[in-house]
Amino acid sequence: MDPVTHALSAAVLRNLGFSGRIALGVLLVSALAPDVDYASRLFGADVLLRYHRGLTHSITALLVFSTAVGFLLRRQKGGFAYYGFLAALGYGLHILLDLTNQYGTRALVPLSNQSFAMDLTFIVDPYIIAGFALSIIAVWLKRERARRIAAITMLLLALYMGGKHYFHERTEEFLRETMSEYSIKRVSPLPGGFMRWWFIAEGGGEIKVGIADIFAKQVYLHASYPAGQDDPAIERSRQSRVVRNFLYFSKHPYAQVNDEGGLKMVKWIELSYAYLPGDHFTALVAMDADGAVVSSSFKY
Repeated sequence: MDPVTHALSAAVLRNLGFSGRIALGVLLVSALAPDVDYASRLFGADVLLRYHRGLTHSITALLVFSTAVGFLLRRQKGGFAYYGFLAALGYGLHILLDLTNQYGTRALVPLSNQSFAMDLTFIVDPYIIAGFALSIIAVWLKRERARRIAAITMLLLALYMGGKHYFHERTEEFLRETMSEYSIKRVSPLPGGFMRWWFIAEGGGEIKVGIADIFAKQVYLHASYPAGQDDPAIERSRQSRVVRNFLYFSKHPYAQVNDEGGLKMVKWIELSYAYLPGDHFTALVAMDADGAVVSSSFKY
């Protein structure tokens, strides 16, 4: 999720009954702390792609961070256990919200580098932001009902995720029936959508991507790609740091090869985000006639 969502989540958690500025500060810092890995962007967009939502978004980091916060604030009223719990609450909700995205979160690092994604929400979800914001406003107007309002907000968040899961499952079923000759590889959310979902399907020597609308009971094809490309340039492009980082992140990579101005251009696409305008989540490698990498870049 985006920083605004995480910051608002801290305020909602505080309204569950954790009074005091220190409590709010702990929740706010804890809710934003996992995204400290954005600092890796200083070394390149592809480096951020590799390390974002890795170690700092793991259960291990949650335990270390909450223990450290509890120790630092052990002399405050409430002591180690209270502030350690608050830190774990804010940090844990951040990880949980990120897990609902299609981006992928390596929550078990360093025990496992597997990336987990529930494919329920887009990275920025306006409904969650609006729900948190309205909850905070409601508490400001009715301070005496703060705990009840915050509890209802968290319940509605759980129901919202449950509803998204239901529509996600129904979309998968619809696609299996409608595209029975294809294997459905992924169904992921579109920005702000409930009934329209992005899909990746493979079969008959091709990969299809598009939008499934379960309300209209329609499948809208966005693009089709030949599967199983065998071009030496694709393998050579893997030597580039940019492509190595891209492939570390990508769940559904696809490479396209073109000749431009005497150079062999290999463009890697993450099909999970092929609906975004522009070349987001793409790695581009230029090679000369001898197969040497001339340049490489990544667009986030």
